[in-house]
Amino acid sequence: MNYNKSNRMEDLITLVQLWARDRGLIEKENAPRQMLKVVEELGELAGCLAKGKKREETTDAFGDVMVTLIILAAQTGYDLEACLQHAYDEIKLRTGKTEDGVFIKD
Repeated sequence: MNYNKSNRMEDLITLVQLWARDRGLIEKENAPRQMLKVVEELGELAGCLAKGKKREETTDAFGDVMVTLIILAAQTGYDLEACLQHAYDEIKLRTGKTEDGVFIKD
């Protein structure tokens, strides 16, 4: 695996966006098909986790999900970092309990 720790998340997002732009993927009309790609990659990740696949294969699946989400966000005009910040702001003070591995908010 070639993970370069000097690449920060924002740098990696930019690199994926440039890669997708160079291949003509960053077009709004491609968003519905890209959403299907996100779901496909989520399914592969779910399979890795359910079957206890090797770490390298599961790492690749997580990465593929992220790549497809970065492209979908670019196609639809969303900033993933802003979306993540918004989601964190929603959950950061949330209280509740975990039952059977699922967090149930108060």
